[in-house]
Amino acid sequence: MKKELSIFIGLFLFLAIGMHFKEWMDHPIEHAMALPTAGAYGIGAVHPLVFTLVIYIPFVIIRGVVRLFRK
Repeated sequence: MKKELSIFIGLFLFLAIGMHFKEWMDHPIEHAMALPTAGAYGIGAVHPLVFTLVIYIPFVIIRGVVRLFRK
């Protein structure tokens, strides 16, 4: 569980910094404070978690399939 959480958080940070690099370097506090009013694809403030989950779920499925074939 701890490993999965660290993978999820690492993926979250990688995606957040990758997609909003300029904002995180120029004004990170203002960028984080504007999250409640974010309107990314109609998802709103939870869009970072939704996008991270969309990437994380196939990653977990692939890891599960690899584990099945290793045994």
